[in-house]
Parts: sequence; C-alpha cells; structure tokens
Amino acid sequence: MDAAIPLSLASHDSAPHIGVAHAVLAAEAAGLRALAASLDQRFEDAVERLAACTGRVVVSGMGKSGLVGRKIASTLASTGTPALFVHPAEASHGDLGMIVPGDAILALSNSGETTELADLVAHARRFGLPLLAMTGRPASTLARAADITLLLPPAAEACPMGLAPTTSTTMQLALGDALAVALLTRRGFTASDFSINHPGGRLGAQLRLVSDLMHSGDAIPLAPAPLPMDQALLLMTGKGFGCLGALDPDGRLLGVLTDGDLRRAMGPDLLNRRVCDVMSTDPRTIGPDALAADALRAMNAVPRPVTSLFVLDADRRPLGILHVHDLLRAGVA
Repeated sequence: MDAAIPLSLASHDSAPHIGVAHAVLAAEAAGLRALAASLDQRFEDAVERLAACTGRVVVSGMGKSGLVGRKIASTLASTGTPALFVHPAEASHGDLGMIVPGDAILALSNSGETTELADLVAHARRFGLPLLAMTGRPASTLARAADITLLLPPAAEACPMGLAPTTSTTMQLALGDALAVALLTRRGFTASDFSINHPGGRLGAQLRLVSDLMHSGDAIPLAPAPLPMDQALLLMTGKGFGCLGALDPDGRLLGVLTDGDLRRAMGPDLLNRRVCDVMSTDPRTIGPDALAADALRAMNAVPRPVTSLFVLDADRRPLGILHVHDLLRAGVA
C-alpha cells in the first residue's frame, strides 16, 4: 500500500480543516501529474481499440471504482462513444446478456483483484470481446487478462490512513475523461453533434441552432433600400423588432436600419430621406446553422452590442431574424 499523506503536518493551527483540504488536494494533484507523465503507447492503443468498436463500450467496476465507472460511461455516451455501465455482480446474475459481440469492455479495479469482475473477464474471452483494464497493479489478475492495460501510477491516497480510495479514484476519473475527450477528437465530434445528446437545460438551450429560434417569412422586417423613411418607420413599428433590413434588387441584405440609426439621423428632413441614406452598411449577421450561444456572443460583442441579428444564407439573402428576447425565452441568455 502506498504511504498515506501525513495530514497533520499540513494542518494550520488557525484553520486546521483548510490545512487538511490543502493536503488532500496536493496529494490528488500529485497523483494527476504522475498519471499524465505515465501515459504511453497503451493509451494510444486503447483509444484506437475503442474507436474501432462497432458496439458499445461496456464499463464495469465494483464499489468506488463502479461509481467512477458510471460517470465514465456517461461521459463517453454524451461525447459520441456509445457506452453503458454494467454492475459486475448483476452481470453474474443475468446482465451478461447485455454484452454482445461488437462490444468492448472497460473494467476498473485499482487492485486488479476484484473477484466480482471474474465473470465479465470470462465473458469477454468466451465471445472474443476486447478487454481493457484500468488498474494500479501491473501484475494483477485483471491486468494479465486484459488486451490493453491502462496503469495508474503509484500515488499515496489522500486518506490519512491510506485506506479510503481518494487519489486512486481521482486518477481513474481523470483517465476516463482523457479517454472520452481523445475519442471525441478522434471521431471529429462537434458542438452540433453534442447538442443532439444534450437537448435539456441551459446547456441544451445554448446548443440549439439559430434556425430553431429565428423568426422567418412575413415576420422578417425587410424593405427595398430606396424606401422613403416615412414608410420605413411604419414598417419598423409594425414588425416590432426595432430594425429594418434593407435589400438590393436581388434580395440581398445591403444594410440595417435601427433605432440608433434614426436617433443619429434625427433632423427636420428625416422623413424626406430614404432607408439607404440612414442605414448601417456593416450590420452584424449570422448563419442559420450557428449555435444559439454563438448568436448571444455576437449580440453582446463590444463596442456595439445589438439586440437583433439578421440570419442570412451564403448569398446574403435573409432567411430570418433573431432577437435577444428569443434567446431569453429559450433559456440561452
């Protein structure tokens, strides 16, 4: 067993609990640094083996390793690698039927001697499934049985008795994250792909597409660029977005007339002028396939925040308009 961290030496008389916390975090940070330094070709092989899996990555572990395994399986699944967690004890009582040809197994055990994993290992051998191990003991039963072993380096548990899994489970969790992100990169997984698996909550709202939230058709405030200002003001008021898109004869956006433009052009001859005389010719726009979060950033960009964005196709023809209130209602802002 690795030596325990002498927490009492790190404690401060005035704030002993903070001293303990510092020692725990230092121990776990040291474990993560050692883990990063230990990565070798086996990690590359593991990523390629999991990327080639035609089924699911079946993650399993007992006790604290099992809890970490559930999180790893969840992270893999949400980042483009189909995965599920199978409890090793339940596997021995029927859940082995969930693991089928095409799957790969990722088994977690710091000691590598977790007896409950024996049936999973035998099942992998029986059906020729790839078996990957995450363990801290290179000579353990699990490591010897695995096709690829991801070794956790020797590191002291943060528990003062050196017994409670702390540093070791932190390293397992971080190594699982490293696998998931490496696979995400290997697959070319994008933010749009991510949004498919995260439709709910604030994150799901931010990952919605502009085309899902924009107003289209007759709701878009558009007019020919030479339109007289008196008619333009009526149109702006009727559409309710506080702006008007000015089009060229081919229907492309030339500029945008906003409330701010009207204030700056205020004068006795304003109503005798045309939209193209007053409009801004460098409007901020966005494409329909952009994320809602990108639209919010575009609206808030300094030094000139805006409240609406015209949504354009590749030829600068308006497809819709997006207002900051649409983002607020969707939970993005």
